[in-house]
Amino acid sequence: MEKTLLSIGHGFSARALAARLVPQGWRIVGTTRSPDKADAIADTGVEPVVWPGADLGALIAQFPNVLVSAGPDSAGDPVLNAVEDAVIRAAPDLRWVGYLSTTGVYGDHDGDWVEEDTPLTPSTKRGRARVTAEARWQAIPDLPLHIFRLAGIYGPGRGPFAKVRAGTARRIIKQGQVFSRIHVEDIAQALELSLQRPDPGAVYNLCDDDPAPPQDVIAHAAELLGLPVPPAIPFDQADMTPMARSFYAESKKVRNDRIKQALGWAPQFPTYRAGLAALLAQNS
Repeated sequence: MEKTLLSIGHGFSARALAARLVPQGWRIVGTTRSPDKADAIADTGVEPVVWPGADLGALIAQFPNVLVSAGPDSAGDPVLNAVEDAVIRAAPDLRWVGYLSTTGVYGDHDGDWVEEDTPLTPSTKRGRARVTAEARWQAIPDLPLHIFRLAGIYGPGRGPFAKVRAGTARRIIKQGQVFSRIHVEDIAQALELSLQRPDPGAVYNLCDDDPAPPQDVIAHAAELLGLPVPPAIPFDQADMTPMARSFYAESKKVRNDRIKQALGWAPQFPTYRAGLAALLAQNS
C-alpha cells in the first residue's frame, strides 16, 4: 500500500487520523481554506495546501487515497462543484476514497434505533444537503467510495468542560431526546482500519455504544469536575440559536454493528463517561 493521502478539508477528524498515520511514514497533504492555518498544519507533519486556490484536480490525480471532510454548503458539495470531472477521470486509478458524512441523514426517529439501511429521511436543511452530497459521490463510476456517517463528535478541545467551568453550560430538557456521539480518536481508528481493508461501496455508522440524553452528559461533566450540576431548562423555554435548536429536531439512537463486524473496530471510548474521563485527564 502506497502510504500517501490527500485530505480535503483537513479538519478535526482528519487531524486525528494524521496523528496516527504520520508516525508510520505516511505522506499527507491537507487542504485548508485559511492561509493562517497552514503553519499549524505543517507543525503536525502534514503538508498544507490552500484551497480554493491550489489545483485540486491535479492533486487528486496524484494520490491513491483521498479523505473528503469538506461538507456541503448552500451551493452543494464544494469538491464536486469544483473538480467533479477530475474526480471522474481519476476514479479508476484511486485505491480508497473516504467521505465523512453525518447521522443527520437519517432524520428524526423519535428516539428509536437506526442503522445503515434505514431510509434517509432528514428533517433539517443540513441533513438534506448531506443526502444529496452522498448521492453525488456514489454516482461516480468506479470510485472506491467509503461513506462514514458520524454522530456528534467530541474530543480534545471539544468537550463540555470549558462551558461547565465557565458556568455557561445548560442542561436543556426535551422529553425523549437522545443523541449518539463519538470520540474523535475512535473516528481516526475506524478510518485507519478502512484504509488497511478497503471495501468500495461500504457505508458505516460511526458512534459509541451509549446514546444518551444531552443533559446527562453535561451533568456527568459537572460531577467529574466537582462543580454544581447546571439547572435544568425546559426546551420550550430555552433561549437558543436556530442552529442549536435544529439539533433538537431529531432524536435517534445509532447502531454501529456493521463496522465492528466488517473491520473489527471497537471504540476505545464506548461510552461518554469513558470519553469524558479521558478528556479530563488530558485537561480538555
